Amino acid sequence: MRQPLTRRLWLSAAVGALSLSGCGFALKGPPQLGVQTVALQGFAPQSEMAAALRRALPRDVRVVASPAQAELLISARDDRFERSVVSSTAAGQVREFRLRVSLRFSLSSGQGKPLLPDTLLEQTRDMSTTETAALAKEVEQETLLLEMRDDLARQLLRMAATVAPAR
Repeated sequence: MRQPLTRRLWLSAAVGALSLSGCGFALKGPPQLGVQTVALQGFAPQSEMAAALRRALPRDVRVVASPAQAELLISARDDRFERSVVSSTAAGQVREFRLRVSLRFSLSSGQGKPLLPDTLLEQTRDMSTTETAALAKEVEQETLLLEMRDDLARQLLRMAATVAPAR
């Protein structure tokens, strides 16, 4: 009597697994740019935004140093991080900060043809703070900034995928 129940259970599990495998679910990857080389221009040395862009690029895209070698040129006009006080106590202790990362950029082809005029992307997050957990809040701030820059880089690449020259 136990064996038919076990077979039915295995059969049900197999049918369920097969039906889920054919649903077409896949994680969203980086956008396909249609270019093999990209140059990053106007970023400060050791720019964290430039590093975020490098991380977000598809694996088949190389970052080159010279704009003349690139099929797509990403030119940073302004790459900023600002931290401002949102709220404080009556004693003057800061309770909340606003973190803002912005990038003003333009896109052009390797031959200098403008593809996208100056565009501004921004991310803003509010972060509470406390003096007793200063080190933890510093780590939290760095994590938020990393996520914000990564999100801006993905937005920029989605925009670039719509205007980049085809191979």
